[in-house]
Amino acid sequence: MRPLKSDLSIYKKFNFKHPPVAVKFSMGKPEGIKQLDKSIPFCEMLREAQRRGAPFYFSRENESCVGKVVLGMENFPLFVEGGLIGPKFGIYQEPRANNKIYQYVPHFTPGLVNYVAFAPLDKLTFEPDLLVLTATPSQAEIVLRAMSYSTGEVWETRATGVLSCAWLYIYPFQSGKVNYTVTGLAFGSKAKQIFEEGWMLVSIPYNWLPIITANLEEMEWVLPSYTDGREKFLKREQKVFDEAEKEAENT
Repeated sequence: MRPLKSDLSIYKKFNFKHPPVAVKFSMGKPEGIKQLDKSIPFCEMLREAQRRGAPFYFSRENESCVGKVVLGMENFPLFVEGGLIGPKFGIYQEPRANNKIYQYVPHFTPGLVNYVAFAPLDKLTFEPDLLVLTATPSQAEIVLRAMSYSTGEVWETRATGVLSCAWLYIYPFQSGKVNYTVTGLAFGSKAKQIFEEGWMLVSIPYNWLPIITANLEEMEWVLPSYTDGREKFLKREQKVFDEAEKEAENT
C-alpha cells in the first residue's frame, strides 16, 4: 500500500467523538498491519477500528455476514439473491421486492478484493481509498458544504434498507461520489445494535479528499447566519438580497 502523503490533520479540528477511519481495498495481503483476530459483520468493522484505536485488516474468514459477498470474496447464495431472507424478517413484502435490490447494490468482481484494511485517522500510515466519518449533523453539514464550496456539487445519498455496507464502502469507491447515511436506518446494524441512532456516517472517496480537505482549510466552518438567531438572520437575509439585487442592476 502506498505510504500516506496527504495531510489530513484538519479533520482533527472537528474533535469527533468517534474518530475518522480510513479504509483500503486490496487484492494482496497488507504489510505491516495485523489481521483481525475474530469474525464480525462488515458493517461493524468501523466501530471495531474506533474501539481498538489501531489498524487491522480482514479477509473472508473474518467477515460473518454478507459483506464478504458484496466484496466479491464469496458468491451470493441463491436463496439470498432470490429474495427469500427479507420477507422472513418483515423487511420486504415478498421475495420479488427483496430480489429487486440486487439490481442496484454495488459489489466487486470476485477476486479483486481479498483484503480490506481499516485504520483510525491518528494511526493512519497508508493513502486511503475512503475516509469514513462518524459525525453529528452539524459536523456533517460542514463536511458536505466543503464538498460543494468550490464545486457546486449536489449532496446526494444512495442506500437500501439492507446491505448498508455496500453503500457506505463500495458505492463511494466505485462511483467516486461522497455518500452518507444516518445510523438507525439500516436493518442489520440496527438489529445488531452496532451504532447509537442519529449519527451521520459520511464516506469520502479518495478523489474527493483533496478538494474537501482544501476547502475545509479555506472556508468558514460555523457561518454567522447559524449563530444569529432567527430575527437577526432575517435582517441579514434581506440585506444580502438587497445587495445582490443592486449588484445585478449595476452590471
